[in-house]
Amino acid sequence: MTNTTVDRRRRLRLAVALTGMSVALGACTYTEEVVTQTVPNDYRQRHPIAVQEGKRSIVIFVGHARGGLTAAQRADVMGIARDWVREGTGSVVVDVPVETANGRAAAATYREIRSILAAGGVPSRGIVQHPYRPEDPGLLPTIRLSYSRIAAVAGPCGLWPEDLGPSVLDPSYNENKPYFNLGCASQRNLAAMIDNPADLEQPRAETPAYTARRSIAYDKYRKGVSTATTYPDADKAKLSDTGK
Repeated sequence: MTNTTVDRRRRLRLAVALTGMSVALGACTYTEEVVTQTVPNDYRQRHPIAVQEGKRSIVIFVGHARGGLTAAQRADVMGIARDWVREGTGSVVVDVPVETANGRAAAATYREIRSILAAGGVPSRGIVQHPYRPEDPGLLPTIRLSYSRIAAVAGPCGLWPEDLGPSVLDPSYNENKPYFNLGCASQRNLAAMIDNPADLEQPRAETPAYTARRSIAYDKYRKGVSTATTYPDADKAKLSDTGK
């Protein structure tokens, strides 16, 4: 074997070794790419108030030895009827338990509930009875009244997708941006206080003017008298004369 052949074999083995080492080093190299979602700075954009279809419901407890509603329960059912006339978008569904210890009392209570709903303005076709069998026999079966309505909602709150403090996973922590959950509770409470969700989209139409008061004001204006309203007993409620 000549020296030239030996040198060629040595160079070949060295090349193979260097190739294997480069492959091994390349496999150990890992670069993690941090991708963060853009979070709006305005809390109204992070937690917008949306108009969705929700449910309104109440629960009526019925004992096995009594059929009928108490005074407080009658008021609750009448309230459901008034609210349904104003905001309901579907039928009033009444879930009534059957084949239970209070099944007979629940049936009698349902008849009274139906009469109160009808007196409150809910048509008979708008009342749907839904019999059900409770899954847990240990719990007291109840009558539930529910209907669909349009509601304003926001949230859910309590989400913390990022750390509040410095973090290597959040390179923008030093930009003094508000954290994600800031303002969510305020938006959720504001949505719960909205009486008519349509007010978020459009103004209401003007109501007719109070004709009686307008006639009095016009009559004073024609006579040249001040149209301001005077309250002669307004000073009687004052507790101090300080500031006069």
